[in-house]
Amino acid sequence: MNIPEILREKVLVALKALEVALPDPGRIQVSKAADLRFGDFQCNAAMMLAKPAGKNPRDFAAELMGEISADDLCEISIAGPGFLNFTLKPAAWADLARSQWASDDLAIDQVENPETIVLDFSAPNVAKPMHIGHIRSTIIGECLSRVATKIGHRVIKDNHIGDWGTQFGMVTWAWKKGVDESRLEKAPLQELLRLYRMASDASKEDEAIKAQCRAELVKLQQGDSENRAIWDQCLALSRKGLDQIYDRLDVSFDHWMGESAYHEALAPLVDKLVSEGFARESDGAVCIFSSEDVKPKADPFKINRDGEWQDFPMIVRKNDGAFNYATTDLATVEHRVNEWKADQVWYVVDFRQGGHFAQLFDASKRLGYDQVNLVHVAFGTILGKDGKPLKTRAGDLPQLDDVLNDAVKAARIVVDEKSRLDTDNEKAELAELIGVNSVKFTELAHHRMSDYVFDLDKMVSLEGDTAPYLLYSYVRSRSIFRKLEGGVELNGDQLVLAEKAEIHLVRMLSRYSDQIHQVLEDYRPNLLATYLLELARAFHSFFEACPVLKSEGRTRDSRLILCDLTSRVLKDGLELLAIPVPERM
Repeated sequence: MNIPEILREKVLVALKALEVALPDPGRIQVSKAADLRFGDFQCNAAMMLAKPAGKNPRDFAAELMGEISADDLCEISIAGPGFLNFTLKPAAWADLARSQWASDDLAIDQVENPETIVLDFSAPNVAKPMHIGHIRSTIIGECLSRVATKIGHRVIKDNHIGDWGTQFGMVTWAWKKGVDESRLEKAPLQELLRLYRMASDASKEDEAIKAQCRAELVKLQQGDSENRAIWDQCLALSRKGLDQIYDRLDVSFDHWMGESAYHEALAPLVDKLVSEGFARESDGAVCIFSSEDVKPKADPFKINRDGEWQDFPMIVRKNDGAFNYATTDLATVEHRVNEWKADQVWYVVDFRQGGHFAQLFDASKRLGYDQVNLVHVAFGTILGKDGKPLKTRAGDLPQLDDVLNDAVKAARIVVDEKSRLDTDNEKAELAELIGVNSVKFTELAHHRMSDYVFDLDKMVSLEGDTAPYLLYSYVRSRSIFRKLEGGVELNGDQLVLAEKAEIHLVRMLSRYSDQIHQVLEDYRPNLLATYLLELARAFHSFFEACPVLKSEGRTRDSRLILCDLTSRVLKDGLELLAIPVPERM
């Protein structure tokens, strides 16, 4: 039980002693104080219950305060119209820190009812290099998976790659026209991209070529041996290139169940939709229409055109007999529920796909999958310094590998200027770590729905709210132990708090478990990133105000424990953000 829960129980006991009627005890809550000048925690029970009891809120707060038995834990005061403020005593903070330091898992609370959560993220199209647009889904998804696993959920990470779509008809057509085998060996994704662009440009100029590309796709989907062999080679080459990026980002998956994995399930699924009345034919296509159960404004199968609500169906089989990603996504829901027993499925996908997911979730419920919680974890756009969506001079989205390389180059300049490392190899490794993870941290530090400006110079800076600042904070918290002569054996009983900076640092450390849980309340990794920055600032304030090695005896050992605990929380929190830490900088 954490401190707010302990205080809440004490408030409930006091209310019972005062014989106050509680129609809903769940409304009585103790929360973190908004302003630390008035205490660490606060409760508005007196203001909530005074009027029904026919009393003045401040007078009732005084009565309540007198009944709360918490002298060993905190001091209680009254503020404003009747807030109860609780200021923990140094000994109570020391107990919290001691417990957290002694815990192998940093006293992180586990969920009472673990669930199976399928996380669908990254999902690039095969036969193309990953671009900057993939970074948000990839990094947010990996972080959410680590946080959910940390608190006890069973997480299944699925990379639902686009490996069966229109681009394969184009790549196959161009491949047959003249693949460059030497380039395919040296830079496979670049050669596949060249083939795709060759076919795409040709298709725009000639409808006959566009038809030929479609025909190549149909042949592939019907099992043509030559096209299947080309497809298999494309997949193998793409997987090799994608794995290199994922290794660099420290991202992994349990499954790579792409669109092709569900191909055989699509025709039976559409037949089921039609036979059970969920879909019907319209202009030669098979579509799912509105159930007419909600008002048009809230109906994903309706659209307003010229002031009139019209049908906006979900096509599950085109009029030429082909299936699309809507059909595949429905089959994917079936698989994840029936085979993986998913309680929740989180789709970490661009906000612009919101309409598609609204239809998918509605159709899934109609199919009988209303027991699974389907969530679209949407995110915004990465902007250039001009405030427009980030693109290259040619108008394309920058390739992710190029972006990471540029970040490493920018980080190397900072490393050469400020690092204390000795060898060129050490500096190169540190530049790689800082560069790649500065990009990742900048992503995670923003609210997922906000747009943000991509600025490499700011990302790799040691100053400000950046990854290098956090990495430096960790290194600083560990470096002190290398300066100890003969080492030291620490014992939690040595922990004693006297200075304000010590108490504030422990206050921040104690919030770690709550912050992790809050990340999943609205799928917001930025809450953890912000917390780690606040913790780092609290540590630097402590480090400046409270000498460690220059102090003696129990005071020194106590402060060493705080340094050790801070380093463990920083490292653990950064690992949840998929950011490894260096031991030296």
